[in-house]
Amino acid sequence: MKILIVTDAWHPQVNGVVRTLGQVAQEAARFGVPVEVLGPGEFRTVPMPSYPEIRLSLASSRAMERRLDVIQPNAIHIATEGPLGHAMRRVCIRRGLPFTTSFHTRFPDYVAERVTLAPKWSSDLTWAWLRRFHGPSAAVLAATPTLVSELEGRGFRNVKLWQRGVDAALFHPRRQPALDAAPMNLPRPIFLTVGRVAVEKNLEEFLKLDLPGTKLVVGDGPAREHLAKKYPGAVFAGAKHGEELADIYAAADVFVFSSRTDTYGLVLLEALASGVPVAAFPATAPRDVIGGAPVGMLDDDLKAACLRALHIDRAACRDFAHGLTWEATARTFVKHVTEATQKPRRRRERVAA
Repeated sequence: MKILIVTDAWHPQVNGVVRTLGQVAQEAARFGVPVEVLGPGEFRTVPMPSYPEIRLSLASSRAMERRLDVIQPNAIHIATEGPLGHAMRRVCIRRGLPFTTSFHTRFPDYVAERVTLAPKWSSDLTWAWLRRFHGPSAAVLAATPTLVSELEGRGFRNVKLWQRGVDAALFHPRRQPALDAAPMNLPRPIFLTVGRVAVEKNLEEFLKLDLPGTKLVVGDGPAREHLAKKYPGAVFAGAKHGEELADIYAAADVFVFSSRTDTYGLVLLEALASGVPVAAFPATAPRDVIGGAPVGMLDDDLKAACLRALHIDRAACRDFAHGLTWEATARTFVKHVTEATQKPRRRRERVAA
């Protein structure tokens, strides 16, 4: 069994989709299922309008067919709804090949933040486009039970739960607080957020809070320069990776998740595995990840959530995240993809090309 993942989000991008796909490919290989990733680096790219850090591939269906003939996978998973995803979707439909897709990003909410149309118009149009894209898929993988239910309610078929994991060997409590030493030496308490610095992450709701200590933003993106100028009291550390990122997580006092639109939020698990409690709005992602566990504070008053989270037991956070492994995530992925591959395609799905 060889699985091909087609994705418009891949290295050097830094986001939850890239981390998820990379971890799944790595873990699947360990238990004997090779996974090959076909990403933007295989083709000529252009910068995405308003977000030049992301490159969009210029890939024709013919080019995708040539790659497919060389790789010869037993199963195909289309991870994103970008140019590569559309090109491979057309090839699969034309050849009658079954494929699976996954729902990572709430595009309707993001589009509503960025366009001048009425929110209902932009949201309805985007949901219709997404239904059309995922319609021929043998299975649509979604990260949380809430998202599965929402997609089903919006007319998506064959939606399957595909929960996420965390690298507990990398993200764990550390004895030496990295942020207390030079060159940072940040005043405590330290309220940390990690992720893409973009408008859809709702970071201003965190940055404008009157909190003691330090507000620390780790990550990069199109809104970083603007926000750094507008909120000079916050510390913008840029993108961090590996042990350096894990050290920062473990040194924080509270992890603040200000997004209301994320479908999951891997950063929540990374923080909890590091022994750091969460403060967030009671949005879908933190509700699904944390549930009723005593490891975070969810409140529409984000400042109150931040201050109350300071008193949460850090050991409880670590224990909560410890059982959520990437191996389990990879095994669920392989199960869904291989089962879907064995299903015959229905003839009526061909009209969705």
